[in-house]
Amino acid sequence: MSLKRNEFLQHLANHQCYFHRHGGKHDIYQNSITKKKTTVPRHPKIDMHLADAICKQLSIPKFNH
Repeated sequence: MSLKRNEFLQHLANHQCYFHRHGGKHDIYQNSITKKKTTVPRHPKIDMHLADAICKQLSIPKFNH
């Protein structure tokens, strides 16, 4: 199962995680509270397992549909 990238980016923004910089084929997002960073692929759809891993790396709640 996957979700739209825009929906996931809105989830990140709702939890104080913002775009930090562009990488090669990914964007780097940072949690403004904990200062933790991780990569988010630029694919139009993101796998739910990957979304859960990104949320864990940024120390925010998992995405719920």
